[in-house]
Amino acid sequence: MDRATEEQSGYAEELKVALAAAEEAGRMLRARFGDTWRVGVKGEDGDVVTDLDLAAERIVLGRLREAFPEDRVWSEEAGVLAGAADRTWLVDPLDGSNNVAIGLPTYAVGIGLCVAGAPVLGVVHEPHTGATWHAVRGGGTHGRGGPLGGEGEEPGAAADPPASGPAAAPGPASAPGPASTSAPASAVDPLPATRPVPAAETLPPDIVVPASAPRLVVAWTQGHSVRKDDALAEALRIALERRTRRVLALWAPLLGWSMLARGTIDGFVGYCAEAVDFPPGALLALEAGCEFRTLEGGPFRIGFTGPDTTRCFVAGRPGVLDRLVALTREAVAAAVV
Repeated sequence: MDRATEEQSGYAEELKVALAAAEEAGRMLRARFGDTWRVGVKGEDGDVVTDLDLAAERIVLGRLREAFPEDRVWSEEAGVLAGAADRTWLVDPLDGSNNVAIGLPTYAVGIGLCVAGAPVLGVVHEPHTGATWHAVRGGGTHGRGGPLGGEGEEPGAAADPPASGPAAAPGPASAPGPASTSAPASAVDPLPATRPVPAAETLPPDIVVPASAPRLVVAWTQGHSVRKDDALAEALRIALERRTRRVLALWAPLLGWSMLARGTIDGFVGYCAEAVDFPPGALLALEAGCEFRTLEGGPFRIGFTGPDTTRCFVAGRPGVLDRLVALTREAVAAAVV
């Protein structure tokens, strides 16, 4: 049995339950999308919660509590449900509530499992497309077409990315460019720093594609606690807008993670990211070959504990990560002057 199969089998039951829960919740969300339902406001920042959030949460929590009654669960709306502290399920039953509230079909269901504070399993389901992405620590990232990674090939961005970006018609992929040799490995232990990525010959949704443009397409997320007058958040956003081709602020970070994992965007920058949805999504990217660093370029550990200031990060493949870190490092320096 190879290492990837061994890791997958170690959490086989957990993965089975998480996949079933996410997809059942997703079917309900898609069926009720566009219906009339109640929208409420939570927190001082005006974030919303809908009847759909609560209905999806009941489905996911019901399956998790039935299968693993001794485990602790931290869910977006219900909060922390007591259980064994060394195993914590993280549940975002509807990532993208603000989008759904205005009729925008950009949302996801996210479920993760952390053991001793580190993510070991992540599931992201996209109800509107029916796509599901999942990763188990050491086992790679998988989608509808199977694993995103392949043994013996190094991840990296394309040396000459196509001008048309990831929406280009299927065809031969560009050869991977050289990976950075100076980038420090991910600090998540015992998670691997990288996972191998195949050189794709076509561009189906489960396959890593070349970097999307001569300048990068990057997802951005910030936590609900970030104030509108936060100087560093503003400096980072301005730097990204000015020096990348596109910045995706999706209001649904889990979608950004699935895009990064399969290579349709180049990087992800987060500032005080939310604890519940961060580890499941980040594990997808890590297991698909991405690396993580702090905004200043130091080692970064994926987790959900500690203050939100510990979840400020840059993520990307080795071929582009140095470029993103150079940008965020300058923004940090400018903001503290």
